[in-house]
Amino acid sequence: MSKQILLEDLPLRRFHLRVAFSGTGGQFSDGFVLGIIGIAVSMASVSLHLTPLWMGLLGAASLAGLFLGSMFAGPIADKYGRRTIFAFDMLLFAVISAAQYFVTSPEQLLVLRLLLGLILGADYVVSKSLVTEFSPRRYRGRLLSVLAAAWAAGYVCAYLIGFVVRDIGPDAWRIMLAASGIPALLILPFRLGVPESPMWLMKRGRRDEALSIIRRKFGPEVIIPEPSVISEQRRGAWSELLSPRWRKNTLVGCVFYTCQVVPYFALGTFSPKVLQALQVKDNFVGGLIYNVLLFAGAIVGLLIVDKLSRRAFLIGTFYLAAVALAILAYAGFGPIGTMVAFGVFACILSAAANLEFVYPPELFPTHLRASGVGLAVASSRFGSAISTFLLPLAMQHVGIHSALGVCVGVLVFGGVFCHVFAPETGSENLSDMTSDQSSESESVAEGGRGAALAASSDGN
Repeated sequence: MSKQILLEDLPLRRFHLRVAFSGTGGQFSDGFVLGIIGIAVSMASVSLHLTPLWMGLLGAASLAGLFLGSMFAGPIADKYGRRTIFAFDMLLFAVISAAQYFVTSPEQLLVLRLLLGLILGADYVVSKSLVTEFSPRRYRGRLLSVLAAAWAAGYVCAYLIGFVVRDIGPDAWRIMLAASGIPALLILPFRLGVPESPMWLMKRGRRDEALSIIRRKFGPEVIIPEPSVISEQRRGAWSELLSPRWRKNTLVGCVFYTCQVVPYFALGTFSPKVLQALQVKDNFVGGLIYNVLLFAGAIVGLLIVDKLSRRAFLIGTFYLAAVALAILAYAGFGPIGTMVAFGVFACILSAAANLEFVYPPELFPTHLRASGVGLAVASSRFGSAISTFLLPLAMQHVGIHSALGVCVGVLVFGGVFCHVFAPETGSENLSDMTSDQSSESESVAEGGRGAALAASSDGN
């Protein structure tokens, strides 16, 4: 009889790579959608008669949609599974992307950008959860970092396409926006072959389905721990996330994610205008340097994410990014120095962005993972939507240096908060995460069922 091996202790196999690659479609598309909008709205300002207010609204629209999509998709994915959303959301995304080519008013474009954000928010939740639950513990960070690299590649690709097609005619901005549907269609066939998460199936009491998938994809010697008692959520996912047992992890996930993406999106979305305000004459070339270094940072992060502790990586990059941005804001470099400083900041923050894909799924147990990740993503997108909306107005009314100073403050706050509260999760066995540390007050509230709850929580 062959020796049994746990699902999370498997060596890296081709199927693990396929799942990770399948997850890249939504991340690449998300990066593309968010990266292209700054260039596109700048070029569409005449055709669509865009004021600074409308430019801010359109820049923030997808982020607002991401907030709503991730917020509500999490509980749905935890209750009904990850696979259905994961398999088919990219098809809908491609259709709506193509529709952007035909808009004739800012109101129409705003609606489509919100819908794209809704779909991407749902994909964020299911992609991260599904890749996490299929990944071996030893390779989890690197496989999830592939999603971060795909996001950065989409973001950079958007800028490159914008740079190339900006002079082809008055409809160049329409081509830029519609092109985001192409990678979504290309990834669709790969997604259709990815099954439901066995870890999720076990938590829902569907043992035979889980074992069938494991045997079919990995072999009969691979096993997954069974919960001692099949757990049913005693209350809503969000209320459980804010319970004493999971409250700190939930707050850490929301705060760290938000503090990373606020400066990332605010500066990245309008990088040409930021560089112009910093007296860089060829702001498109400056933006190109910024975006290429974003991708370089993502690759660096992928290479080191499993070599450092999660805490060290998280806290260190917050402080380093804050220093780099402060130098950019106040050192008074010339155009070349400004572009270099902007690029260094982008590289650090992009490396840190790997943790947005790795860290939140490790903070929560299987029955709350999609909801926890969704809440963290929603929090981050709410913050980044507001900052992206306000940045053009802030630059107009208080100046670029004050606007950058606020971003520095956000990074410092994130570093201090994580220094105090962020747990280490790098060696966590996800199937062993339990709720057995629930507070005494919860046990008292449940009265005489305390012993039974303690036993059942071992399976949560």
